[in-house]
Amino acid sequence: MSQFSQAEHQWMANALQLAEKGRYTTSPNPNVGCVIVSAQGELVGEGWHQQAGGPHAEVFALRQAGDNAKGATAYVTLEPCSHYGRTPPCAEGLIKAGIKRVVAAMQDPNPQVAGRGLQMLQDAGIDVQVGLLKSQAEALNAGFIQRMTQGRPLVTLKLAASLDGKTAMENGHSQWITSEQARLDVQRERAKSCAILTGSGTVMIDDPMLNVRLDANQLGIDTPVVRQPLRVIVDSRNQLTPEYRLFSLPGPILLANKSVSPHLYPKQVRQWHCQEKGKRVSLPALLTHLAESGVNNLWVEAGAALAGALLEYKLVDTLMLYQAPKIMGDKAKGLALMPSLSHMQQAIALRWQDIRQVGEDLRLTAQVVYPSSQTE
Repeated sequence: MSQFSQAEHQWMANALQLAEKGRYTTSPNPNVGCVIVSAQGELVGEGWHQQAGGPHAEVFALRQAGDNAKGATAYVTLEPCSHYGRTPPCAEGLIKAGIKRVVAAMQDPNPQVAGRGLQMLQDAGIDVQVGLLKSQAEALNAGFIQRMTQGRPLVTLKLAASLDGKTAMENGHSQWITSEQARLDVQRERAKSCAILTGSGTVMIDDPMLNVRLDANQLGIDTPVVRQPLRVIVDSRNQLTPEYRLFSLPGPILLANKSVSPHLYPKQVRQWHCQEKGKRVSLPALLTHLAESGVNNLWVEAGAALAGALLEYKLVDTLMLYQAPKIMGDKAKGLALMPSLSHMQQAIALRWQDIRQVGEDLRLTAQVVYPSSQTE
């Protein structure tokens, strides 16, 4: 039997809904929601973390609660922080407000917190309980958790293909395989991501902008300015030039190459160099660098070569395939270029997480399970 009541489940569910409001704006920080409930069972304060550098969820909830916070219970989707960063510790704020009990969905994986916030609360005589709707809270911040525990972002590989698994015609033409509704859906996924990764080949063929073209109203957010993800371009051979469209747009760009490009790029372009065996940019090193730069969720829109390399290195966590009701023929290009396999045991498996129709297309979302990690 659960140690938490039905009412407590509902309060935490409310906090999780609040936390989700920050999904387009909080990175590199996690999404956090807080609900404060009086001893009489009445909602007296609520809030969510809205933007990195701004007040945390607990601060907004405590401001709303005022004196009603004394003796109340705070339901928080993530352990209250215990360290001084750009804002004071939330654990300290809860203590000063006279909160009697704190229910946290999960412990913070950030080494700077990692149980210290909960301990601070307990040392102050506050009743602390952890684990209510933990799996939902973990799913909400999967990228943040992975960055903190594994030192790399959560990588989602987006692919668009025909029914027969083709991504472009033999001559490279690929616009448009999917419907307008699917492309709008991709815009929302871009907006949730900290960074977008592609290769120089995609830039040279499609000349994409790789930005978010939905406004705040379309995304359903209160902030007037939509955050643009970092655009990361792998250009091992320095083939790109500043004339491509993406370099003319505002917003940060990281050009990953083996050596300094001879071209003069705009000031928003930063170059990063790391090669692997003299052939190409080291993708594992690049992901480590992105994690160190605060990237929680990495969205990949790339051609078959880069998609295959990421899968070969076991760097893709989630695959999102938009499948169009079209047949493009056997000469068209496939999803991913990878070494040939000889046994079914070597195949990469997928665990379906979500299947839905978007416009005329199907959106298939799956967890990627690599052969060495599969269980019998």
